[in-house]
Amino acid sequence: MHMTDDELVNFEAHGATPLPKSENEGFVKNDGASIWYATYGSGPAVILLHGGLGNAGNWGYQVPALVAAGRKVVVIDSRGHGRSTRDARPYHYVQMAADVLAVMDRLELAKAALVGWSDGACAALILADKQPERVAGVFFFACNMDPSGTLEFKPTPVIDRCFSRHRKDYQALSATPDAFESFVTDVSKMMATEPNYTAADLARIKVPVAIVLGENDEFIKREHADYLARSIPDAELILLPEVGHFAPLQRPEHFNREVLAFLDRL
Repeated sequence: MHMTDDELVNFEAHGATPLPKSENEGFVKNDGASIWYATYGSGPAVILLHGGLGNAGNWGYQVPALVAAGRKVVVIDSRGHGRSTRDARPYHYVQMAADVLAVMDRLELAKAALVGWSDGACAALILADKQPERVAGVFFFACNMDPSGTLEFKPTPVIDRCFSRHRKDYQALSATPDAFESFVTDVSKMMATEPNYTAADLARIKVPVAIVLGENDEFIKREHADYLARSIPDAELILLPEVGHFAPLQRPEHFNREVLAFLDRL
């Protein structure tokens, strides 16, 4: 897949390439929400967890590459995102991690590798902390584990284009298509206050972890990625050149290569 979309012009206009036809998809009811999932391929399981305000379709460039490499791929719409519903309670990453576990239980997956992007990375690492026996490893891309790890927000054309696409997708997929503004407000409250892991919390994580960051990330401090890699036992640090927070869309071939290499090392 030799393509680039560094400015997200194609993503804003068309979204990621559509997900392939799934072998199995449906909803799991968990803690006041209906969580949508879909599966593709066969082999060792890997679960893809998208970022805040997005949906599982943002992984359109990753699913075919992972299936071709002999993996069973599971995508999930986080609660309140995409096709998944929510109740009236505030969002919490711990709750989102529990949703992933509920999907794993429905699919009878004893163990899976987790690839998380932004908010999805938080949920992945929290699940690895709380249920290490269920997680083979975490590819933790572009996220923080305490609020000090974020940069001051500065809007850019790339961020604006991504936000525009998220709005269109939400309106097309959600059971509450007119609620995008309140959805953004509620997710933003979670992002501003969670997670709150200390260095001691990070030190108890027992699964293999790759801390991954684009060198031009618009939201996460490089020094925070360094701190996470130092604090999580045996974690590795991977820096992706010439991309920012949206690397799976900007340079999918490079991103996929790093994901597959990590999975092969597990």
